[in-house]
Amino acid sequence: MASTEQEAVAPTKKKRSPLVIGLVVALLAVSGACAYLFTSRGHDKPAAASTDKEGGAAAPAKTQPEFFLPLDPAFVVNFRDDDAMRYLQVGVTLMSHDQAALDTVKGVDPVVRNALVMLFSRQSYSVLTDPAGKQKLQAEALEAVRKIVQARTGKPGIDALYFTSFVMQ
Repeated sequence: MASTEQEAVAPTKKKRSPLVIGLVVALLAVSGACAYLFTSRGHDKPAAASTDKEGGAAAPAKTQPEFFLPLDPAFVVNFRDDDAMRYLQVGVTLMSHDQAALDTVKGVDPVVRNALVMLFSRQSYSVLTDPAGKQKLQAEALEAVRKIVQARTGKPGIDALYFTSFVMQ
């Protein structure tokens, strides 16, 4: 009887579950990928090293802060298409590195809004359905605002004009 008790008490060899092995392998793979990404970021070399006049490395260019001015409410204009009356709603935001230029726009808001409403209402539905047409309209709107600001301050002042919403119906 003693021999049967010894056999029963003897430790049995446990088999590892394939699920546990799979999880360990996956954890190691993710850890390795993360380690590679974190260590490779510091070793990126710039495409072209810039130097100053004395041959040393150039100091990073100081970037001016960007100021934004949303022109609220959004512009709503109607324009004629061959088939029906169409409507356009455009949200516009101006960007400048010069806060004084945006303050000028705030001061002459009715003049700016009038110029943009007239510009938007002259558009054709077929032109505005094309991305190139929207980009052209964006450039024309930026130029119209720059002309107004330049007439008041002597410099264009506005660096970009963004369409924050663009809905045609």
